[in-house]
Amino acid sequence: MRVTGEGTLEVPRSALADTVLERLTTAYAAAADPERAVAARAYMKDAAPFLGIPTPERRALSRTVLQGTPRPDESDCTAVALRCWQLPEREYHYFAVDYLRRYVGRCSSGFLPVARHLITAVSWWDTVDALAAHVVGGLVAADPRLTADMDAWIADDDLWVARTALLHQLRYKERTDTERLFAYCLRQSGHPDFFVRKAIGWCLREYAKTDPDAVREFLARERGRFAPLSVREALKNIGA
Repeated sequence: MRVTGEGTLEVPRSALADTVLERLTTAYAAAADPERAVAARAYMKDAAPFLGIPTPERRALSRTVLQGTPRPDESDCTAVALRCWQLPEREYHYFAVDYLRRYVGRCSSGFLPVARHLITAVSWWDTVDALAAHVVGGLVAADPRLTADMDAWIADDDLWVARTALLHQLRYKERTDTERLFAYCLRQSGHPDFFVRKAIGWCLREYAKTDPDAVREFLARERGRFAPLSVREALKNIGA
């Protein structure tokens, strides 16, 4: 992945991306519902404009768009994702996230800067959380050397980057690096933002499905360092 002199990511050439984007913009634009778009934008706190396509219909359209297309390589994934993110309407971003979730196994550790760009551009929980758990999490699981990047991300000033570091192990279950998970939670325990505090509780709650005793013991020791929201979320299914 090449970075331009302005610090932006260069979109690679991809015939597959050309095909996908042509089909995608045609199909999605035809299904737009302006009234739904207004409601969706308000629900998402004006994070981005919407076309107003309900999720089931959008995913059905996406299947039609991708029908007969080959499996992408990393360059194709990069081109599809970045070109979708250049479009203002949020449904295109959702398409890109779904595409990456499906094909993250086709990407190397070199895709991480692309994932970070998607996380930090038009940031909101609706795309960040899926990118964290399914894309960044998949990349780190495939190449544990990327844990060094996660160690840097947890200290990042961008709250969405820090949230991603907290959530990247969300689907790891028995493969969770418990020491790192707890250290990340402690690193951000005093964060003032709701979305980081919520993520702390969420990742602990999810890991509690695998090892509830470890989470109980951790919070028994460290509870005083966390916001009530984080503790409440963490213990929601296992009790104190």
